[in-house]
Amino acid sequence: MAITNQILSKVEKSRNEMRKKGHEKTGGRTKGTPNKSTMETREWIQAIVDKSRPQLEKDLEVLESKERWQVIERLLQYITPKMQSVEAKVDLNNLTDAQLDTLISELTRNL
Repeated sequence: MAITNQILSKVEKSRNEMRKKGHEKTGGRTKGTPNKSTMETREWIQAIVDKSRPQLEKDLEVLESKERWQVIERLLQYITPKMQSVEAKVDLNNLTDAQLDTLISELTRNL
């Protein structure tokens, strides 16, 4: 029973010494530093693509137009950033007539 109490006492002590929520991070990668294995994998894939580029272009030429564009579309998702939708909520009832006119002319300027 004494050993059990000692173990429980150590567990309680270690729980109390654990970091509290909101405690500043120490050690590990700094924020924004890329993961090393991720970078190595990306570099490896890039090397394979660079080495295989002439064959890839030949393979694309053999495909039908629709299939070729489907492949290109799939590849583009890995090199172009994904756009996020933006939503604006405007209460038009709170705008003056002048503000409404300005808004309408801005929205219809390039139509």
